[in-house]
Amino acid sequence: MAKDPICGMEVKPEEAAATCEYKGKTYYFCAVACKEKFEKDPERYIEKEEKGGGCC
Repeated sequence: MAKDPICGMEVKPEEAAATCEYKGKTYYFCAVACKEKFEKDPERYIEKEEKGGGCC
């Protein structure tokens, strides 16, 4: 399982609604809207992911 860096939802990589590669790492998203939000400011969400936070 992978964690959507926007909302924190657990996502099966093979069933992800969207993916994005950033700095050599693939991120998996539960919805295209989460991917679009990530693409606008990936560093913001990577920082939150590293600290264990979600989107809200």
